[in-house]
Amino acid sequence: MAVFKDDSKTLTVLRPRESLLLENVPYCDQPRKSSDTLWEQAAEEVRSRETEGGEEEGGETVSERSVFLTGSKAGGKTSILLRCLDRDEPSKPTLALEYTFGRRARGHNKPKDIAHIWELGGGTSLSDLVQIPITPVSLRSLSVILILDLSKPNSLWETMEKLLQAAQAQVEKRQQQAQKAKSGAKHQTAVQSAARVLPKDYPDRELISPFPVPLLIIGSKYDIFQEFDSDKRKVVSKTLRFVAHYYAASLIFTSIKSESLMSKTKSFFSHLAFGLDRGKTMSCDSTKPLIIPAGSDSFSQIGSPPTTDVDITSLHAKNPKDLWKKVYERVFPQENTSEQRELKDPAKDPQYSEPQIDAMRAQKDQELDQYKRNAAKSWKGLELET
Repeated sequence: MAVFKDDSKTLTVLRPRESLLLENVPYCDQPRKSSDTLWEQAAEEVRSRETEGGEEEGGETVSERSVFLTGSKAGGKTSILLRCLDRDEPSKPTLALEYTFGRRARGHNKPKDIAHIWELGGGTSLSDLVQIPITPVSLRSLSVILILDLSKPNSLWETMEKLLQAAQAQVEKRQQQAQKAKSGAKHQTAVQSAARVLPKDYPDRELISPFPVPLLIIGSKYDIFQEFDSDKRKVVSKTLRFVAHYYAASLIFTSIKSESLMSKTKSFFSHLAFGLDRGKTMSCDSTKPLIIPAGSDSFSQIGSPPTTDVDITSLHAKNPKDLWKKVYERVFPQENTSEQRELKDPAKDPQYSEPQIDAMRAQKDQELDQYKRNAAKSWKGLELET
């Protein structure tokens, strides 16, 4: 199930199905099959509208984009999102998968651009929920934002790897579904997937593996990270530069305590959400916050993995990405947590704690254990008597 959050902070629980806007859907005089369900008819109407151009009164096209935001647990995702949307409200722990939206006015008496934003909470534990925001329809305008907690480098690679793998697998699955639908659909333009094609002059074009949709990697809590030892900062910075360039992604380090960094982060966010210019600021200096738009870096500029006491040939890496992973994990051994398994029971997740309810639950658990022990003794007594 998915949990949605709108501007009024009302929580609504819906079944995980592809969402369609059913309000004010006019009667369509196209012939319908008697077997068509309401959802199929609604989907057909939406496709019909999009084929006709998706124009509002006055000939202005409404731009709608989708942004999927995921990342480290308690990594500041909601706080960053609220700042990017100019919402002055306290952030709360994300409950599973939450939906909100942003709007941007183009001018007077003109339609507003809309960004549909999905935020996944729980770190890697709820990665299965990527199937809800990533659909064949959303692929046409989908972007992914990965927020990594720089203050926790020992869980950074594992978090990044699992979440990107989950998102990429779902995107590729939906693209295959969209292609199948396209081959048999009456209105082919309504189901086409926007395959990502890089310019021919993109740096290292033949050596990288572009993420299937635009990707932005944000390193959060830079205010804490900047206090780290310079050598460790260099390892994290160079590694994330490699990963970002490998996936043809943009990279920026930020902190909600810095107005300057948040302003630059908002520019990158608005570029994905509303198609605005992300600016020309760039910084590759590991002693400063990284700000690297996609296509601005190269493997030659990044250099080799920062190793001083490790023989690279002894790592037996399968490919460049695996080599960077092994070097990174030598410096920052990844924490072996059972987060994925433990958080399958939300009642044990500390972010949903309710002291009074938890105390009562603990008491009832004790009473249940006592009842089981007494019952076991009774059964043993009956066995002895017989």
